[in-house]
Amino acid sequence: MYRIISGQWKAKRISAPKNFDVRPTTDFAKEALFSIIENRFRYDYASISVLDLFAGIGSISLEFASRGCKDVSSIEMNARHAGFINATAEELEMDAQVNAMRADVFEYLKKNRNRKSYEIVVADPPFEMEVAKYQELISLVLNNNYLKENGVFILEHQSRTKLEHPNITDTRKYGNVSFSFLKPNEVQPEEMPDSEAETPLG
Repeated sequence: MYRIISGQWKAKRISAPKNFDVRPTTDFAKEALFSIIENRFRYDYASISVLDLFAGIGSISLEFASRGCKDVSSIEMNARHAGFINATAEELEMDAQVNAMRADVFEYLKKNRNRKSYEIVVADPPFEMEVAKYQELISLVLNNNYLKENGVFILEHQSRTKLEHPNITDTRKYGNVSFSFLKPNEVQPEEMPDSEAETPLG
């Protein structure tokens, strides 16, 4: 079970079937995360797009939708979990905002390179995932235009898992859960077209 913290469905409790093996982000950690998103990045939820990787049963996806986000793509390997997200979104009349797809996150990121960019990419991989896979995940997101220039990649991980990457701007710890915030890669200036190059005087 998890609770929607704020927005249209504030305080709404979502209960998944008991046989679902899931670990939703705790209410405490989720509330802290969205406080950071709102105070630091000041996004207008209604005008941004979100990619939720390892979406589980939709705790993060539905929180964004409840707060007014109209474009949430949720990627989840477990078909029943993805179906639960879509069914719950439909029940809450947020199905036009949330689209949950059943896919392996790594394969999805490889197949959809450079197709769409997002203001926010959030990922909550299995806690037992190896550091090398975290690094692969970071590379796939940052090197394939999944983040807009003003975007942020928020990666949830165990606090004892120490991640190092030049794009990490901050890591916040909430008990055994931490969120690392990564900035987009810097855009390399393109060569000026010949037509715009300065013509020597004379």
